[in-house]
Amino acid sequence: MNRVLIVFLVCFSFSQINSQDFNGKELLEKAISYHDPFSNWGLFSADFVVNMESPNHPKRKSKIKINLPSEIFRLEVHQNDNIRISKLEQGRCYLELNGKSDLTSEIKESHNLDCKRAIYFRDYYTFLYGLPMKLKDPGAIVDPFVGEKKIGQKEFWVLKVTYDKSVGTDTWYFLFDKKTFALKQYQFFHDELKNDGEYIILEDEIIVGGIKMPKNRSWFLNSNNQFLGIDRLSIN
Repeated sequence: MNRVLIVFLVCFSFSQINSQDFNGKELLEKAISYHDPFSNWGLFSADFVVNMESPNHPKRKSKIKINLPSEIFRLEVHQNDNIRISKLEQGRCYLELNGKSDLTSEIKESHNLDCKRAIYFRDYYTFLYGLPMKLKDPGAIVDPFVGEKKIGQKEFWVLKVTYDKSVGTDTWYFLFDKKTFALKQYQFFHDELKNDGEYIILEDEIIVGGIKMPKNRSWFLNSNNQFLGIDRLSIN
């Protein structure tokens, strides 16, 4: 579907109908059963690639390895003729730039290479590509109320999730296909009254490590529908 049309539908065609056919936790379980039918997430171990395109920024290719049982995360970023590698393994952190690991603090800073950033990206990619399973993590507060929204001719179940203050303060809304319970869109606000934050549209699917993941993920600002970029997932 044309991106402009998608944005128009998101902005102007949302309607909400109250529904209590099942509660929020039951909806989440149905969605997890769709995306992770064989309960693979707890033992997830796979490599995948994310190609990101965004306006006025160079293309970025990220090769990602997540091994949950062994507590390994590896991120290899190709951008601007540089290759940055961050690796976390059972509490240890390794950094590398263009094949070199003996890096000065100035080089690390100029290339955004540090262990705190590595931890951030581990949590970021594990959360995004671990949805909706990650919504069962400690600190996630699943609203028992299940809503409905219609976008164009498609109808979705809506799940609201907030977090314990020790974990985070954002408010999230997750939209699931009414028939399959596949995750199709989500939206977050730092402050819902200010209409800040972003909404994300998911298209197509690919199976990675036994998990059905969105192949394409498009990002927009809530405030003005500005297109921020698209992530394209592959396994090579």
